[in-house]
Amino acid sequence: MGLYKRGPVWWMRFTYMGRQVRKPTETSDKRLAEKIYHKVMTQVAEGKWFERQPDDNKTFSEMIEKYMTEYSILKASSSSLRDRGIAKLLLSYFGDYYLKDISPSLIIDYKSFRRKKGTLPATIERELSLMKRAFNLAVKEWEWCKDNPVSRVSRERFNNQIERWLTHEEESSFMAACPDGFKEIIIFALNTGMRQGEILNLEWPHVDLFRKTVTITRSKNGERRTIPLNQSALEVLKSKAKVRHIKSHYIFTSQNGTRIDQANLLKVFYQALKKSNVLKFRFHDLRHTFATRLVQANVDLYTVSKLLGHKDIKMSQRYAHHCPESLRGGVEVLDKISTNLAQLKEKAFDKICVTP
Repeated sequence: MGLYKRGPVWWMRFTYMGRQVRKPTETSDKRLAEKIYHKVMTQVAEGKWFERQPDDNKTFSEMIEKYMTEYSILKASSSSLRDRGIAKLLLSYFGDYYLKDISPSLIIDYKSFRRKKGTLPATIERELSLMKRAFNLAVKEWEWCKDNPVSRVSRERFNNQIERWLTHEEESSFMAACPDGFKEIIIFALNTGMRQGEILNLEWPHVDLFRKTVTITRSKNGERRTIPLNQSALEVLKSKAKVRHIKSHYIFTSQNGTRIDQANLLKVFYQALKKSNVLKFRFHDLRHTFATRLVQANVDLYTVSKLLGHKDIKMSQRYAHHCPESLRGGVEVLDKISTNLAQLKEKAFDKICVTP
């Protein structure tokens, strides 16, 4: 049977007039999806099935609601939370529009509106990226409209290579301002390079104290990876194991044993930053600090890339300028070559001089 599941919704796949057709059944109930599929197959066989034309009555609000319910919810918690904030902003501007009425010029007006509010280009680009993903689904999978107007709007130009890491002096000041229970999360982040969501979602079944590793089953890029632990990170886990909450699988928990809420974590984080006078620093910059310190200690970029879970080493190239000393050996080879050449010339000259 040509049924398969994508997210919570069952889809059907069949051949129509010599080409593959994929359609959502618009239900998460498998039995109902099977009935819909068999009905469509009967219509195709009898020549009574026709492809549905785009629906002119769908609104932007309906599109965003469907995107958030079926797709954003499947992301890592931190990304899903960010999507909710972006969706709220987009709905406040486009919510009452029909999809057919949203044009590139209207989107450009939105960009101007956001710029006047002092919004950074990178933030505007993230907002339009979510809107573009939702429209792509509305065009290709839901067949709610024929065109993605966001794809015809020029992208914002900005430099997203933020270079910020903790100096050792800043780290000492910041750690002194952190509450005791919160310090363990910071130490763990600085010594593993794990993302915020990866740390908060980490569970005891994914920890191997004997092998000194933790396994991330669901990373940002969707891949599984295992991270070796240094002594500092290992001591954090051993300390947490002694006071492990019997009702929770999570390692870093609230007082009642539940998973720590991201908003509560960031509240404490920014309070500690303010108290320690560490400026312009994000939680994600703990990950940058981890990578920067490794590179400055001459750890090769390939190793750093694997530890960070980057699919492509190009993503780790941003740290390359931190390791000029590791490149020095390359240029010093030229000095050795020059020295060897000089010695060979000297020997050749001496040989000529002593020849009768």
